[in-house]
Amino acid sequence: MRDRTGRRWADFRESPFLPATVLVLIVAAAAGLFAGSYTYAMAAPTPHRVPVAVVGISHQTVRGKAFAAGLEQRLNASLALSFEPTFERARQAVEEQRVFGVIVVHGNDATFYVSSASGASVAQLLTEAAPMVARQVGMRLTVRDLKPLQRGDPRGLALFYITLAAVVIGFVGAVQLNANAGGLAPWERIAFTGAYAALGALAIVAAVDWVLGALRLPLPESWFILALTMFASGMVFSMFRTLVGRWAMVPTWGLMVLLGNPSSGGAVSWPLLPSPLGVIGRWLPPGASVNAQHTAVYFGGHQRLMPFLVLAAWALVSSAVFLIRENRKGRELGS
Repeated sequence: MRDRTGRRWADFRESPFLPATVLVLIVAAAAGLFAGSYTYAMAAPTPHRVPVAVVGISHQTVRGKAFAAGLEQRLNASLALSFEPTFERARQAVEEQRVFGVIVVHGNDATFYVSSASGASVAQLLTEAAPMVARQVGMRLTVRDLKPLQRGDPRGLALFYITLAAVVIGFVGAVQLNANAGGLAPWERIAFTGAYAALGALAIVAAVDWVLGALRLPLPESWFILALTMFASGMVFSMFRTLVGRWAMVPTWGLMVLLGNPSSGGAVSWPLLPSPLGVIGRWLPPGASVNAQHTAVYFGGHQRLMPFLVLAAWALVSSAVFLIRENRKGRELGS
């Protein structure tokens, strides 16, 4: 009996039914994790720490303090208030993405300048909460949008979508290269990954900007960011392919889609994400790409180096691991 069971298990292990069974379990788990990760990040966004600038000598008055405290209580969040001497200094803080809004106080009157371009979800929460708090503390409040979103992207999701396209098509392209052009040498695989990344990024810009007119994208910068994102995503799959073989899609999907996209800050701004995701997202390719693209489109002249370093690091490390492993395999086969 044991021998028969052992033979059946050995036959099963050698048959295509084992990987097919494992694949069924992985796909089922991935479906639940996919839905869970996006629901966890986006279903009920809660503010944690929202930086806001305050202008006006009256910010230390009783009503000014009551307004800030009431807004914190209403949002169930911590407002990180920075007091600026002039409105221009506060406006500069918005341009540098150090604050999400500006409160200008004049006695019992106040103007709340939100910045939809800094984070549409944060701006919406502030816009809904501030008038109710102002009425409670007896202040007259005017809400204005200091940095509105582009007309073709009223909800601020287009940057998330184009990044999602670059990430997914980036590693799908690498999957197809592996399946249909497996005879390419390692350096040739990297070169073709760079080629489809450059052309794919241009196609995204053309579709979103030139054809649909949903976003006005700064061509050289947006093209470069999308191309680097696609290349990094493709090389991440290639790295995992040489490390774990045919199951490479599992860690790639987990890193780039299950973890990277919900934590990118594209669909829900970082101050509203669960704290761990808000920290992790900046160091993954989707988050770095959204960050760089967001600054390029809405805060030109204030671009930061860090997102590009993150994307470049993922691309270079993945490429290096892929090359080293593939060259080592080649030497082992040749010996």
